[in-house]
Amino acid sequence: MDVLNNFKSLFLSVWEKGILGIDFFQILVGLGIFFIFLVFRGLISRLIIKKLEIISKRTTNKLDDTFVKSMLGPARFLPIVLGVFFASYYMSFSDEMRDFVDNVNRTLITILIFWIIHQIIEPISYILSGLDKILTRELIGWILKSLKILIFILGAAAVLELWGIKIGPIIAGLGLFGVAVALGAQDLFKNLISGILVLVEKRFRMGDWIRVDGIIEGVVERIGFRSTVIRKFDKSLAIIPNFQFAENAVINVSQTTNWLISWIITLQYDTTVDQLKTIRNQIEEHINKSEDFDQSIGVAVRVDKFADSSIDMYVRCFSKTDSWNEWLKVKENLALSIKQIVEDNKASFAFPSQSIYVEKK
Repeated sequence: MDVLNNFKSLFLSVWEKGILGIDFFQILVGLGIFFIFLVFRGLISRLIIKKLEIISKRTTNKLDDTFVKSMLGPARFLPIVLGVFFASYYMSFSDEMRDFVDNVNRTLITILIFWIIHQIIEPISYILSGLDKILTRELIGWILKSLKILIFILGAAAVLELWGIKIGPIIAGLGLFGVAVALGAQDLFKNLISGILVLVEKRFRMGDWIRVDGIIEGVVERIGFRSTVIRKFDKSLAIIPNFQFAENAVINVSQTTNWLISWIITLQYDTTVDQLKTIRNQIEEHINKSEDFDQSIGVAVRVDKFADSSIDMYVRCFSKTDSWNEWLKVKENLALSIKQIVEDNKASFAFPSQSIYVEKK
């Protein structure tokens, strides 16, 4: 009996002393409270989301629907925060341990708050999408990514401050590190700034056909922080640093409103003046009467100069279409018509030639 009594006394002593001064009964009840919130986490989060969905259905816009979807993660995290809070406040901690537990609760609440702020960015993207005339889709994406990174940094700084870690020296150290990195990564920052300029100035967008003389021509597939991905017409993929688009002239072919046709027609020197006038007038008349050309921009058909082996006639006009494929058809039809006009007037096209005279002795 003495052995049993000793064991009972020892057991009760351990039970009452527990862990860190908290008896096992409080620990078990605290864990029970936490697991109740954990088990019903799905139910609690669904109730919150359901309530938000009911509110969102009262309106016709998609902004509140996007907001409800973005709050799903924080809603599932909230029961965990509540479970830890109620469980910790049921248990009796020492003053020193209570400060630690309070910091844990403050940390979880801080994470929850910054998570909610982070998730609100998604609905903000829906608002910014309505400003597509001012901001490009790519620039909006950059802004949202920057906001998310900023919120993450601020949240991490807030948590560190809760635990007494001063972020001032860390920022100073990062500043010195940043200077060192900046000196060694000038091209990276140059490309980053150039990419921002491209988006702000709306030089081109995804899907545009662009040309940078001597560098690249193709269709823009993606505009990144450092570089732009362009699909060339041979279907190969080119990754071009963004500074190339800031330092060189960019021709956005997709923004062409009227395609230019500019030719030099070479006629033989035996072409008479009357033939030249007739050919000129008929070509000009054909262009002016055709519905394929925009006469308001200007049409020019003139005898231009006497070249080494030909009389040159200059033809300049603009098509109405902004489609490259349609322009090729218009240009082909004009070329065939000009050839027919020259042949009908009994004239011939000239080609580069050179006369060689052999002197006999």
